[in-house]
Amino acid sequence: MQTLLNKGAILVISGPSGCGKSSLLKEVYKAVDNYYFSISTTTRAPRTGEKDGVDYFFVSKEEFEKDIHEGYFLEHAKVHGNYYGTSLKSIISSLNAGKLVIFDIDVQGHRIVKQQLHDVTTSVFITTPTLKELENRLLSRNTDDSSTIKKRIENAKKEIKQIDKYDYFIMNDNLQEASQLLVSIAKAAQAKTKLFNIEDIIKYWNKEV
Repeated sequence: MQTLLNKGAILVISGPSGCGKSSLLKEVYKAVDNYYFSISTTTRAPRTGEKDGVDYFFVSKEEFEKDIHEGYFLEHAKVHGNYYGTSLKSIISSLNAGKLVIFDIDVQGHRIVKQQLHDVTTSVFITTPTLKELENRLLSRNTDDSSTIKKRIENAKKEIKQIDKYDYFIMNDNLQEASQLLVSIAKAAQAKTKLFNIEDIIKYWNKEV
């Protein structure tokens, strides 16, 4: 039956920094074999330890601008003289290969993906049980200064108001339970009727054994 699947699906994950998205996605990667995690394309030079195709797709300014002109970017921006964006090339290629394309993006990015690729997109908003718990997790990570944590908290207050724009909501109170729920959603995203050619389904269903 799986041979009737004619295109892949998109799973969008959003939520404030510190809510545990990365930990939850690790369980999705274990459960879903055929997936592609969407990474950004940039014109800046690789930093020490960064790898092309892993951290970013590193391209020239000319190549990036050519792809902008040809409409190959889902979204893009110029920051400090360098371009950053989400290329449609790798996304389309992955969808055509029947893969689950996973995005870890903010609410603005989610809106763009839903506008352009809504038929194949399933979205999930993830957060902590309370704002205080989020603050505690950010403090315990010990990776950001107080100013950065304050900005993350203020941003989280704004993003939480966009929950109703998502298909699903996960409160990451218990990591095991939350990860099981996310894995279930990821698998369900690949079973949406719009991913299948209905005529092929009917022919297969009516086929005599």
